[in-house]
Amino acid sequence: MSYTGEVAPGGPADVRETSALRISKVAVDEQMSNNCYLLTCRTTGEQVLVDAAAQPEVLLPLVGDAGLAAVVTTHQHWDHHRALSDVVAATGADVVAGEPDADAITEQTGVPVTRRVLDGDLVEVGACRLEVIALAGHTPGSIALLHDDPDGHPHLFTGDSLFPGGVGNTFGDEAAFRRLLGEVSTKLFDRLPDDTWFYPGHGNDSTLGAERPQLAEWRARGW
Repeated sequence: MSYTGEVAPGGPADVRETSALRISKVAVDEQMSNNCYLLTCRTTGEQVLVDAAAQPEVLLPLVGDAGLAAVVTTHQHWDHHRALSDVVAATGADVVAGEPDADAITEQTGVPVTRRVLDGDLVEVGACRLEVIALAGHTPGSIALLHDDPDGHPHLFTGDSLFPGGVGNTFGDEAAFRRLLGEVSTKLFDRLPDDTWFYPGHGNDSTLGAERPQLAEWRARGW
């Protein structure tokens, strides 16, 4: 069956195969319905998990015997790292997070961030590389991860910085909203093509092309 990206807590993972990377999307926690993404290099089998949000009893069987090289936490909010301690304890994975959010993640989880990343850094998944794109606004250290498929279109993991229908919540902070929308506009929409598929921290996926016509509306409404 073809990938849709429509997942629900308690349901199966949805799996997409690119030429270099296998993307397994699963939702956890019925209340928050967080998306977690297991990225597997199709050449080496090495794996990276994007957001150990909750329910290690769901995430660890998804990881399986292949193990886990790293867990990338997209930002410091509590609902995106509740399973971090259990997953790292079980796998020995490195812990990756944006530099401005790293201390808060450790304070909240008790798990040291072993690699603090900045805009333009690379996270390796076997033979694949993910580019870190810093997107401050939802939190100071929010990051997205870009996989530029050499035989297809780009794939972008946006955490809570970009969703279908708008940027992430900035909680009434006008300056934070302007910064987030500005960084999403310049670093994502101005740079990447319409067929870039993005995978958010909650809900369904979308493409930049589907969302691009709404940028002016987002700017005008202020959220």
